[in-house]
Amino acid sequence: MTGDQADRRPPEPRDRPRGRAADPARDRFLRWARTLLSHHHGEHGVHQDADLARTVYQTSTMSALLDGVYDGDVTIADLLTHGDFGLGTFNHLDGEMVILDGVCYHLRADGTAGVAAPADRTPFAVVTRFVPDVIVRVGAPATRGDLVALIDESVTSTNLIHAIRISGVFAKVRTRTVMAQKPPYPPLTEATAHEPVTESTGLTGTLAGFRTPDYEQGISVAGHHLHFIDDEHAHGGHLLDCELAHGTIEVSSSADLHLSLPTTDAFLAANLSPTDVAAQIRRSEGG
Repeated sequence: MTGDQADRRPPEPRDRPRGRAADPARDRFLRWARTLLSHHHGEHGVHQDADLARTVYQTSTMSALLDGVYDGDVTIADLLTHGDFGLGTFNHLDGEMVILDGVCYHLRADGTAGVAAPADRTPFAVVTRFVPDVIVRVGAPATRGDLVALIDESVTSTNLIHAIRISGVFAKVRTRTVMAQKPPYPPLTEATAHEPVTESTGLTGTLAGFRTPDYEQGISVAGHHLHFIDDEHAHGGHLLDCELAHGTIEVSSSADLHLSLPTTDAFLAANLSPTDVAAQIRRSEGG
């Protein structure tokens, strides 16, 4: 780890009052809340740059998905009022979502894709208005690991949320797509255990997603969460691996998060603070 990378670590939690037992979930939430509040009040001067004031809108949490909360009440029409770029899933966990240039695409487990209906609903999605702050040209073959490194070298801080768009020619892309579930819903680690995986070669397309800080693990997916769709908008899914032949990385950064929580019975009763949240996300997301 370089010195610059070390300086980007989120602040350590303050000393815990005497007599209070360690609670990793609570400490993680407090780090997340303190950082968001500092951004909101402009302690780092972030809001002096209008581009960085773009809001990331998220409905529900990743930990709710882990616990099998697969039905939400936010429609695609509502979601698109908050952003023109993003990812997520659909009610019943019916496939993957990609939003590009204000159009929401529904990627299904049978390998097909199409434009989502405005009345379709989502249990989890993250969107923003994409205006790139950073553009990186990639002229040589780059693995997923190479792309992740380029992204992390390009962002201003790993404590902010960065929307990521990677467009170009892909030598190979490996994706998976979740299958629609029926109640009573299983937890996400079970629902994704046998989902179909597709590997394609020689595709022109786009990766869309977010680079999210570690302190948001469980609220969202910490690290790099990306979905793929080809230029014909006919195939795609949740990215597992890829090799970019050549293309462009664009980064749109934000210091504002609007988290909209459901009030459904399933969400209100869900366990949103599992002790192994990071391990569950790695298993379900293939990371």
